[in-house]
Amino acid sequence: MSFRNRCRILGAAGIIDLSIPLAGGRDQKTLMKEVRIAADKGWQDRHWKTIVSCYSRSPWFDHYREQLERIYQRSANFLIDWNLICLEWALNMLGMGPAVSLTETYKKEYSQAEGLDWRGKIVPLAGQPGHLDNGEIPHYRQVFEERIGFIPDCSILDLLFCEGKNAIRYIRS
Repeated sequence: MSFRNRCRILGAAGIIDLSIPLAGGRDQKTLMKEVRIAADKGWQDRHWKTIVSCYSRSPWFDHYREQLERIYQRSANFLIDWNLICLEWALNMLGMGPAVSLTETYKKEYSQAEGLDWRGKIVPLAGQPGHLDNGEIPHYRQVFEERIGFIPDCSILDLLFCEGKNAIRYIRS
């Protein structure tokens, strides 16, 4: 399991997994750059409506709404393209500017001089919410927290819609 084709958001009843349909199914044994999004174009509309339903009352939703809606109106044939679009948007919203680039070959390890290697650090682990290999995820105020409690391991969308400009401080802490 991975987060490559899904993100977790919060609804009134708990976690909602927004999953991007993949051509060839989810159990593909292929290079990430070759994973195609299924021709079912309705997923973007369904995801957007779910996001609006879950976060329209969050403190910062209106601040990000227009730009994020434009992303959901764009098309992408490959999962890597969609993920890069989303990553670049999120980094921009956080005020972070690291250059994003793809490698041509797989590299098993990176030196400290080359930067941090986050592969395998944030992973979906059934039954172990809030897991990072270096500790617990800190708490922030969520939209439905009074009803369902704090739920860790959500998409960056949850953090941005709930914390807005303070999201980068939260991440750095």
